[in-house]
Amino acid sequence: MLETTEQEFIKRNELHTLANEILQRQSQNGTAEHRTFTQTLLEMYPQKEKEKYTQDWQAYNQAQSKEKLVLMAILDELLSYLPLKEKRGVGRKPVNIRDKIFYLVMQSYNVKSSRRCISDLAIANKMGYVSKTPHFNTVLKILKDPEITRWLKYLVQVAGLPLQAIETDFAVDSSGFTTSMFGRWFEYKWGKSDGKERLWKKIHLTCGVRTNIITAVNITPGNYADSPQFGQLIKDTSKLYKIEEVSADKAYSSRDNLDLVEDLGGIPFIPFKANTSGRPGGSIIWSKMYKFSINYPTEFAYHYHKRSNVETTFHMLKRKFGNHLRSKTETGQTNEILAKCLCHNLCVLVQEAYELGISIDFKKCAEEEFAYKRLN
Repeated sequence: MLETTEQEFIKRNELHTLANEILQRQSQNGTAEHRTFTQTLLEMYPQKEKEKYTQDWQAYNQAQSKEKLVLMAILDELLSYLPLKEKRGVGRKPVNIRDKIFYLVMQSYNVKSSRRCISDLAIANKMGYVSKTPHFNTVLKILKDPEITRWLKYLVQVAGLPLQAIETDFAVDSSGFTTSMFGRWFEYKWGKSDGKERLWKKIHLTCGVRTNIITAVNITPGNYADSPQFGQLIKDTSKLYKIEEVSADKAYSSRDNLDLVEDLGGIPFIPFKANTSGRPGGSIIWSKMYKFSINYPTEFAYHYHKRSNVETTFHMLKRKFGNHLRSKTETGQTNEILAKCLCHNLCVLVQEAYELGISIDFKKCAEEEFAYKRLN
């Protein structure tokens, strides 16, 4: 079983306490050799204070107080570099892609109905971020637009560009979002005719372990497996970031996944299942990481447990923007999740701009054409 840093801390202090008790007993009737050994043990395992992670409250307060205003400014700059081509045709002029994305992001950020987000969009219109204030039904129609899906996915990826130099270690995992839809199921074994179960969507993502920025995302039905999504997530991440480490749970444990991380220049810290053997089976990195996990479990656990940060990312995403999807169409549900992810990334940028003092410059977005080429 892998030991966490918390468990190591407890074990070290327990060893220190035990050695100290033994030394006190041996001071009365123990030999000099025993006392020397115990004293050496005390020196090897000194008692440590638990490491504390302090919050920069001044930066946090500023980020939270100005978040919405700064978020709109960042989104406006990010959208200004999109390689958009306006459609021309007969009839009423349609809402442009730029405005569509801005509408959806602000609605997701407010976690309210389309009617209640209109006042914020009116403010955005006065500030010059959108060309007009929409009707609330327009926002709902845009949510079902399949053309928006590819742009939202693109924006989630490139939104993390200002954090390129900061993020080198990444974690992969999946989580679910509930819907208001139900599906039928049949269970012949127990003689039940049919029943209903709530349908849900699954989000697969890669995030940076330091800032929790989402670097790649994919949306599937709830019953899709995790491991097949690993390859595309890591490949998308590698196009913008230098990968040094990738951590994931046992669901992603396969030779193909470990080989991919190694081919991209990273080290995979993915634990092995109980029935796993260390035989290479054509994968040298599989054998190396298996031996490393057996011979150096503490060091392996230290790197593997960076994976806990992806759970933090899911918590941030659902706590702030909700874990339930209101849309009833596949496209609408996908766009709704992607809009939440983009909101999350923009909020991370606001926080890090104040806490780390990073410069948010999206001129690089115009230079990074990889995603745009894949979309077309």
